[in-house]
Amino acid sequence: MASGTALIYDEEMTTHKLLWNDPVCDIEVPERLSSSYEQLKCYHLVERCVCVPAREGSEEEILLVHSSEHLEVAKSTQTMNEEELKRVSGNYDAFFFHPTTYHCARLAVGATLQLVDAVMSGKVCNGISLVRPPGHHSQRNAANGFCLFNNVAIAAEYAKLKYGLQRILIVDWDVHHGQGTQYIFEEDPSVLYFSWHRYEHQEFWPSLKESDYDAVGL
Repeated sequence: MASGTALIYDEEMTTHKLLWNDPVCDIEVPERLSSSYEQLKCYHLVERCVCVPAREGSEEEILLVHSSEHLEVAKSTQTMNEEELKRVSGNYDAFFFHPTTYHCARLAVGATLQLVDAVMSGKVCNGISLVRPPGHHSQRNAANGFCLFNNVAIAAEYAKLKYGLQRILIVDWDVHHGQGTQYIFEEDPSVLYFSWHRYEHQEFWPSLKESDYDAVGL
């Protein structure tokens, strides 16, 4: 019987960072990831976990959720200079590209899928995957809210495809509504997405009517 908790972390994901001044994006810093890992070490929790290596998610895995156009834009940023990166980033709401962003985002996807495999294969009974860029705001064809690829949405589709899961529950506990995940699955009855977030009568970002409590998909 499976036992233990998996932990997946790769310091390479801290190389994704903002290269210019942007008061909207400047809270998304590498320390959001590294400080979480250091806190786990401080409480001696890392040594109690089953450490699982991260890997890059493949293009085929990313395309389980995202459009080929979105993937190609992300790939193209690897060789861009700062001005080009800034210009492409401006096409999205609250997102920035760095030359390593595509690689880091693929690591974030792959790390999440590694956790799915570890649990579904019986290696562990649960786990945590510390990743960035995060994912729950990203949509099929757009980066959004610091998120490039929707890691959890990809994981759900991957689990259905590889392990034949017929029903999946995604519980999203965050100060912001993960509208990207909601949009991806709102017409898919095999995935139930539940988000617990701050709303403030549509005044709190992303300030959408569909972030209210009465928004229901299929």
